[in-house]
Amino acid sequence: VRLDESGGGLVQPGVSLKLSCTASGGIFNHYAMGWFRQAPGKERQPVATISRPGDSFYYEESVKGRFAISRDNSKNTVYLQMNTLKPEDTAVYYCAANNDGLWYEITKFKFWGRGTQVTVSS
Repeated sequence: VRLDESGGGLVQPGVSLKLSCTASGGIFNHYAMGWFRQAPGKERQPVATISRPGDSFYYEESVKGRFAISRDNSKNTVYLQMNTLKPEDTAVYYCAANNDGLWYEITKFKFWGRGTQVTVSS
């Protein structure tokens, strides 16, 4: 499966941004989907994941209440709505897919997009 992210950019603290990831080359609803991020000098970490039907979720603690993951299986697309952005949210955001396990099985996300840069700065 190929994953193509879009929607990143340079924004000021406190604003919102919505990332999109469109999949091709696979049966989208066979994949649990997720968003991960990698800040400079740090390892890539999970941000949010969503089950195949879109009814179960995982969120990293620091984004709970601010970020929301969703998917539209008819459009082969997963989204990450990011609200009240903070400078510490600055990172490259990667879309990922998992066809071998459940949405919370982070190590089974094995298909990756190329990433989109999100920079939060005043």
